[in-house]
Amino acid sequence: MRGSVLPVLAAEGGYQEFDLLGGEWFILYGSAITALLAIGVGLLLMQGVLRKDQGTPKMIEIARAIQEGALAYLSRQFRTIAFILIPLTVIVFLTSTAVVRPDGTEALDFGASGLWRTVAFLLGCVMSGLTGFIGMGLAVRGNVRTAAAARSGQMAPALEVAFRTGGVAGMFCVGLGLIGATVIMMVFQNTSSAILVGFGFGGSLLALFLRVGGGIFTKAADVGADLVGKVEAGIPEDDPRNPATIADNVGDNVGDCAGMASDLFESYEVTLVAAIILGVPAFQSIFPDQPQLWAIGALFPLAARALGVLASIVGVFAVRARPNDRSALAPINRGFLTAGVLTVIGTLVLTLLYVGNPTGSITNLGWRMFGAVVIGLVLAQVVSRITEYFTSTETAPVQEIAASTSGGPATTVLSGTSSGMESSVWAILAIAGALGVAIGLGGGNIQFSLYLVALTGMGMLATTGVVVSEDTFGPVADNAAGIAEMPGEFGAEAQRVMVSLDAVGNTTKAVTKGFAIGSAVIAAVALFASFIETIGNETLSREVIEGLTAAGQTVFDVIVINVADPKVFIGLLIGGAVPFLFSSLAIRAVSRTAGVVVQEVRRQFADGEIMAGRRRPDYGPVIDICTRASLRELATPALLAVLTP
Repeated sequence: MRGSVLPVLAAEGGYQEFDLLGGEWFILYGSAITALLAIGVGLLLMQGVLRKDQGTPKMIEIARAIQEGALAYLSRQFRTIAFILIPLTVIVFLTSTAVVRPDGTEALDFGASGLWRTVAFLLGCVMSGLTGFIGMGLAVRGNVRTAAAARSGQMAPALEVAFRTGGVAGMFCVGLGLIGATVIMMVFQNTSSAILVGFGFGGSLLALFLRVGGGIFTKAADVGADLVGKVEAGIPEDDPRNPATIADNVGDNVGDCAGMASDLFESYEVTLVAAIILGVPAFQSIFPDQPQLWAIGALFPLAARALGVLASIVGVFAVRARPNDRSALAPINRGFLTAGVLTVIGTLVLTLLYVGNPTGSITNLGWRMFGAVVIGLVLAQVVSRITEYFTSTETAPVQEIAASTSGGPATTVLSGTSSGMESSVWAILAIAGALGVAIGLGGGNIQFSLYLVALTGMGMLATTGVVVSEDTFGPVADNAAGIAEMPGEFGAEAQRVMVSLDAVGNTTKAVTKGFAIGSAVIAAVALFASFIETIGNETLSREVIEGLTAAGQTVFDVIVINVADPKVFIGLLIGGAVPFLFSSLAIRAVSRTAGVVVQEVRRQFADGEIMAGRRRPDYGPVIDICTRASLRELATPALLAVLTP
């Protein structure tokens, strides 16, 4: 009966019984080395970018203003988050539980479990924040170098600088995420699932704060700058006379670079944590009498993730423009596809050599696991193409929206809204289809099916290094276009290159948002299953669990959420209202902050001196307004997300 109760006891925060043999330690050390390699490649890319020419003194002056504003905002935001983390850290410690072995003895008592989970929580916070900080820190330096590279009128050098700037964030994201999970697995082994929960929560929490705060800043600055500058004054978007133009460029970095990089780190880490938590009980349910195989469930995700990191490194360097490329999107897609193909090949080899085809209650086990990862990779390509279709300037939806502007603002808004709603349908259908196929590969074993769902999420984010590079490429290209326009020193060909890169950057930013949302949905399904197992562990007696196992059943056959139950239905209604409340709070925060920005820009424009070119605008007050307001408005929507049951 060694494996009879382990599937439940191995739930979130529980003890997982498995043995780390030679092959498992090889994977752990290999994963650690791969993670360090990714960080090393990130440092190498950083060094290469910083060696590039920064252009004219005027360009350097503009870039320095963006750097100072972005770093000032992020440092103040980290101080604000630190105060919020203090009570949350205490809560993480107090909500920990002892980790109990199957024989009833404690592997970790309450104090040890709480201490190490809290340490892992803080480690997740630090790594998530570090991902955003490093990515943004180089983005505000790579922007001016991208603009300088575009002065030749050639797309290739500018694309290389911009994308490799993003590659730094990508490499640190995957490197830090993989090394964190690997070290926890090495140190805590059978109790690692209890500690990994804290690590994943820390990454998620920082991502939430950085994403919400950065989002408020960037949208408020964007709206405020455009309302007065473009609409009222009739000047171009990045006109240096607009007092909000530097704040707008700062916002691109703190929102779309630091915030999104941290968000993708969270998705990357949570899918890995979910797979590790669900892997061991899945294998125990298939091979109850073969304990030597149980560790495969936990180590296969780590190995697959390491292969994805290696593929991402190749993918980043594969992004090179060719003479016949119509836009920068073509080489970026080639790099993304290259990383995906290499991941498929690597995962196939891993499956054949490590998993094989062991005899158990499910046949073709290795092929099913390989299939789940491939489904995730295919889903990544599908989401990328859907997003590209609905956001690229070369496709029908965007062209139709552009054509609708001839009818005025009302038809433009209607056209854009309808296009956005349609794009959501196709993305949801793609995610639902991937989930359905992954569950179908489970062979009727619900625990193995949910493990495959987690592997699908991992497959979708296997090439996260390239995805984060695409994301950071967006604000770098946007900033570079602004830096190119403000001094008025660029020729027509150089301007054309920057406009093209900026347009592609808008598409890549949209693509990465699709990745973050899609992978979060898949991870939520897997983690919710882990939550159900935890409920079973806490509420069902050992005798009941043993009886379920003997009958070929699981806790999912006993603990069922009945949507016809009025209490459950009421909960669904309230839960469905939470996203609307969150969105309302966030949009209201943007509106209030943008209103203050508008008043400040109007105040500076009032005497006509700036528009006449007799006085320079003061960029500092708008940056300060956005910084203070975004941090003040951050707490309510962020805490709503954290404290909602």
